[in-house]
Amino acid sequence: MDTLTQATLTQPKIRFATVWLAGCSGCHMSFLDLDEWLIELAQHVDVVYSPVGCDLKEYPKNVDVCLVEGGVANEDNLELLLQVRQRTKILISFGDCAVTANIPAMRNLMGGADLVLKRGYLELADDTRKLPHAPGIVPELLDRVMPVHEVVPVDIFMPGCPPSADRIKATIEPLLTGHKPVMEGRSMIKFG
Repeated sequence: MDTLTQATLTQPKIRFATVWLAGCSGCHMSFLDLDEWLIELAQHVDVVYSPVGCDLKEYPKNVDVCLVEGGVANEDNLELLLQVRQRTKILISFGDCAVTANIPAMRNLMGGADLVLKRGYLELADDTRKLPHAPGIVPELLDRVMPVHEVVPVDIFMPGCPPSADRIKATIEPLLTGHKPVMEGRSMIKFG
């Protein structure tokens, strides 16, 4: 019996979640690249919220660990992230977009949400020049895209675009036994 299995026999399962904000879902795809280790992980966690294979609409309370992918680009992202932080013990900024706002933040160079919307929906439009406005359906853009840590405190930063499956495993596995991962060295903190 391996150490991880022994530790699980004496501990309750970890309430585990993943969240996808403004990003490409590449980090979640890399998470799925954990392949067979996902079967082992499932023995140690209860997945209580995730865009991958889970259809829950509200983020639950008392989450132990959450991986947050993507930058904070709109009001829905902001609302969800505030809820995640309030209800989660260990929040992991998952991938370069969450850590730095990365590609989604390129729109920040344009100078605000209004200018981005005008450029995309009026200046570059073909025949249907109209700004999107559907409160409650289309979330309002924030003036700038922010990395997760500019909005809420982050416990662990896991860069990478996307982080490799090996990095994801090396980050999560120590948490399963109550230890903090060692986030140092090229294999753990390289961007891109």
